[in-house]
Amino acid sequence: MIIYYLLGGLFVILGFLCLLLVVAQLPGTWIMLVIALLIHLADAAWFLPAEVGSSLGWWVLGIGTVVALFGELIEFAAGALGAKVGGGSKRSAWGAILGGIVGAIAGSILIPIPIVGTLIGALAGCFLGAMVGEMTGPTPKTAGESLKPAIGAMLGRALGTSCKVVVAVVVWAVLGYGLLAAA
Repeated sequence: MIIYYLLGGLFVILGFLCLLLVVAQLPGTWIMLVIALLIHLADAAWFLPAEVGSSLGWWVLGIGTVVALFGELIEFAAGALGAKVGGGSKRSAWGAILGGIVGAIAGSILIPIPIVGTLIGALAGCFLGAMVGEMTGPTPKTAGESLKPAIGAMLGRALGTSCKVVVAVVVWAVLGYGLLAAA
């Protein structure tokens, strides 16, 4: 059936574009899952004969969703964990999380180079958020003392983003295989 190959090929191309969105700190994994869901619903309703079923099963979509949630957890926790490993407080861990989000948005605006601006902004925001978290609060630290947790937060965010990209590739592979296996 040619429709299997068309749907699978379309998903593979769109999934790759979604991977680029993940690198740019955008919700590419979730967009990929929505595309797969729409393909699943469309082929079940219109394209495929009733006796065949659909090219994707609900189990495949469920597995992709669980893996994507795991990737989100890794990314959010990585910056905070990096600050903690660097000897930072809870305040610096929260500063790293919030700084990474604000930095990704600001980096996209201030450095209008796709993907690069967002990544630089997220890393810088994570670093600055952890620094501010350490330098403020009930027992403020000096800039020198805040440097190690801030570097840890920045490295943690870089590792978290790398892991999230790997998770997105796994989701892409699982969903792509689910679509192309029916062919």
